[in-house]
Amino acid sequence: MKIGLLPFYLELYDQVCPQYHDPAQRFAECMAEELRKRGFEVVSVPLCRVRAEFQAALKSMEAAGCEALATLHLAYSPSLESADLVAASPLPVVVMDTTPDALFTGDQIMANHGIHGVQDFCNLLLRQHKPFLISAGHWQNVNFLDRVARQLHAAGMAWKITHMRVGNAGGDFAGMGDFQIPEGTFNMSVVPWCNQPEPSAEEVEAERTADLQAFAPVPELDPEAHRRTLRASLKLRRWLEQEKLEAFTVCFPGITRSQGWETVPFLECSKAMVRGLGYAGEGDILTAAVNRCLARVFPETSFMEMFCPDWSGNRIFTSHMGEINTALCSAKPCLHEMAYRFSDTGNPILATGCFKSGKALLANLAPGPDNQFTLLTANAEFIAPEGDSTRKNSGWFTPHTDSIGDFLAAYSEAGGTHHLALSYDGKPEILRDWAKLMKWKFIQIS
Repeated sequence: MKIGLLPFYLELYDQVCPQYHDPAQRFAECMAEELRKRGFEVVSVPLCRVRAEFQAALKSMEAAGCEALATLHLAYSPSLESADLVAASPLPVVVMDTTPDALFTGDQIMANHGIHGVQDFCNLLLRQHKPFLISAGHWQNVNFLDRVARQLHAAGMAWKITHMRVGNAGGDFAGMGDFQIPEGTFNMSVVPWCNQPEPSAEEVEAERTADLQAFAPVPELDPEAHRRTLRASLKLRRWLEQEKLEAFTVCFPGITRSQGWETVPFLECSKAMVRGLGYAGEGDILTAAVNRCLARVFPETSFMEMFCPDWSGNRIFTSHMGEINTALCSAKPCLHEMAYRFSDTGNPILATGCFKSGKALLANLAPGPDNQFTLLTANAEFIAPEGDSTRKNSGWFTPHTDSIGDFLAAYSEAGGTHHLALSYDGKPEILRDWAKLMKWKFIQIS
């Protein structure tokens, strides 16, 4: 993730006490290096003091492809030089409220009064309706920089969903409305399916060989049905790559022979999630985009649906027709043919399995009245049955509530849709910060 580090300083100090400039610049470079140690690519600029310098710095960061802005306040800096520029920038903001010295004895005022500038700056951001995240503490305290890193990841999610290209193959599912959103929501670009050339026989055979190694094929697997699926899958992959899509949806009723589909490319949907792309079924642009944002920060993410309650066992069964992040299956996924009857096309080959055991975070972005949104999260425990993968996608989870009834009621009271994501390594505090930057309501159910 690429971020910009914006250092704030005061021109007056360069006029009356210039000896403090270079130490302040060195501290800014120190903080840039600390962020690089945490995996960020940092775009640095010289100390900014006046409007023109802030303007040039922001322009260079946006041009470089930064996804978030970290501000570092090295002295008092009058916010009228910068606040409206930062507020107008598309870059989400994380304010770093820290100083060079942990121990202040009263003699190091010039190096350690940046909190003064933080307060001026944050006040104006609020008055200009620019959301921001802030961490305060000494930079050598690992908790401070870890918190900054988490906030920058949340900021990256906010940037990503507002710069997302989402593909739609198959159109919308007629009558299904819970995840429908107005065109242009979050400035996302929706790219309709465009038929692709047929892959070569060599491409298909290479992919088939890889599948036979990666998955557990059933003995009766039909090679021709497998090739048919791979031709459809590779056409889908070519489209994803050609259009530079980061998320997509496939609506199976719209996948027909008349539209050029030999079969439904469920297998490629599963493989794309393994590669980190966002996915959701049935024309769900919104959840596909959310899942892409999650997968960038929490790689063990998959599209899922809650299907059936096990009231006696206090657990919930998850499933979906043909798609699962196969990297998250409890055993080697089963490669088999599905008897398909939901649209005019041939039987697909699927790779199916059960979600592995472990603690996971469930997440759903729910549209609400007046085009407002609620980000719902819940901690859950997945328990996979022992044995080989089955010929259907499945999973069993128990939410961290007193009963599944409490969980299900709270989920629907908050407007949760029937499509959502699970992330095994998900952290609710990052999603809480994401919601704050997006001005969404945030509800953690468990």
